[in-house]
Amino acid sequence: MVVNNSLYLLLTAFLLYTIGAYCLLTKRNLIRLLIGLEIMLNAANVNFISLSTLKVPGLIDPLPHSIVVTAIVLDGALMAVGLMIVIAAFKRYRTLNVDKLSKLRW
Repeated sequence: MVVNNSLYLLLTAFLLYTIGAYCLLTKRNLIRLLIGLEIMLNAANVNFISLSTLKVPGLIDPLPHSIVVTAIVLDGALMAVGLMIVIAAFKRYRTLNVDKLSKLRW
């Protein structure tokens, strides 16, 4: 049985997605939630790259790679905005716990 690298990349993407989902479901700290979200976004990028090689074996399509580079830039902007919101919440409420922040709603 011949196994190409795309299978390993798909398994890696699944593992990254599982780790990110675990972080999102179990952690209550806002920074850890952002890290879990970033791990899940990176899993989607790895999955997209691994599926781009399945079209023609041995050849790589450059379009998915350029889309992933764009997605990485957007992920960085998303994390910057998310960290700004987390810093503002910490300055105002002095906590990063999601449960305590949800009790502060009016």
